[in-house]
Amino acid sequence: MRLRFRYRLDPTPAQRQEFARAFGCARVVYNDGLRLREDAYKADLPYVPDATLLQQVTTAAKLREDRAWLGEVSAVVLQQSVADLNLAYRQYFRALAKVRAARAESRKVTLEHRKPRFKSRRSGQAVRFTSNSRFRLLPGGRLSLPKIGHVKMRWSRPLPAEPSSVTVTLDCAGRYHASFVVDVRETPLPVIKTAVGVDLGLSTFAALSDGRKEDNPRWLRQRQKALRRSQRNMSRKQKGSKNREKARRRVARLHVKAADARRDFHHQLSTRLIRENQTVCVETLNVAGLGRSNLAKSIHDAGWGQFTAMLAYKAKLYGRTVVKVDRWFPSSQLCSACGHHDGPKPLKVRIWTCPGCGVTHDRDVNAAHNILAEGLSVAACGGGVRPGETPAVADEAGTALGATA
Repeated sequence: MRLRFRYRLDPTPAQRQEFARAFGCARVVYNDGLRLREDAYKADLPYVPDATLLQQVTTAAKLREDRAWLGEVSAVVLQQSVADLNLAYRQYFRALAKVRAARAESRKVTLEHRKPRFKSRRSGQAVRFTSNSRFRLLPGGRLSLPKIGHVKMRWSRPLPAEPSSVTVTLDCAGRYHASFVVDVRETPLPVIKTAVGVDLGLSTFAALSDGRKEDNPRWLRQRQKALRRSQRNMSRKQKGSKNREKARRRVARLHVKAADARRDFHHQLSTRLIRENQTVCVETLNVAGLGRSNLAKSIHDAGWGQFTAMLAYKAKLYGRTVVKVDRWFPSSQLCSACGHHDGPKPLKVRIWTCPGCGVTHDRDVNAAHNILAEGLSVAACGGGVRPGETPAVADEAGTALGATA
């Protein structure tokens, strides 16, 4: 399988200018290609093929006076930018076909990939160099890139194999990173018999079926006071001034620190769960839908989507199994002891007693038990099998058999 290994870059001022030129050229080529296809669509013309698009926005464009500066950067950078546009269109058309097929069957399906949009210089900047661009890893911790030179890199760990491509990115805080794509062999861990159910939440990030709970650090909330102060300071600076740019960088650094801490927490917890358990059962959450609720800020701060994605790829790498339980499974409404369906409960109810068997449950741990049972049944039977209710005892009050209501 393919993995990415990311390292920090320390370019010189001259190399920063070369990177800015490469970022700009890649963005212009992407937008030119998108504009050609959008104009053809509005004029009711056929879809512009990939080969024709590449020739028009790169080779032919370099011959024009207004695009002659495209020849100042590596041709591979421009080709990969057009390849990204083609991939974005393919993903959009594929997702659109799924939506149309679902509507024909009277089913509701959300659009996974939206239509490609024009890139802005304010968004994340990135360029990709493939193996045919002849980028090289040099001794002494340097990365050689065409038309940019030898860039100093901070080696935090060795690469397991030769990379097939490298993507250089610039984030909003002004940090440069090199992301290498490497083919890694799957290394299954020894088979064990343990399994765990994971219930994701906000008050507790993850409640496990073995009774353990992982607190939610609330990375963005921790920096809320400092962010408020920095944003207020930035709003007082004149737009377009250097002082405003410095203040914007300070705000961006607080955001990237929160994102880095969140990513590190997700990596540690996902790795521990995969190493300690053969099967990990987790519920499927509609993060996009929940992100439009009044809890949107806390939900995005938790980063459930990133965590479940880490679980999936690490399970594949280490020979484990991740089972995703349907989002409509009522894990918080079932008693894990007897299977009694007690109905929905408000979020403020954290502990409840089952009216069927009298067992007192912690809401999150009980949900984790139900997710584990449902996940194991799905893995074994291939379908949703919920725990059934226990038969009523003889002297329990109720309606006699055959009696009318």
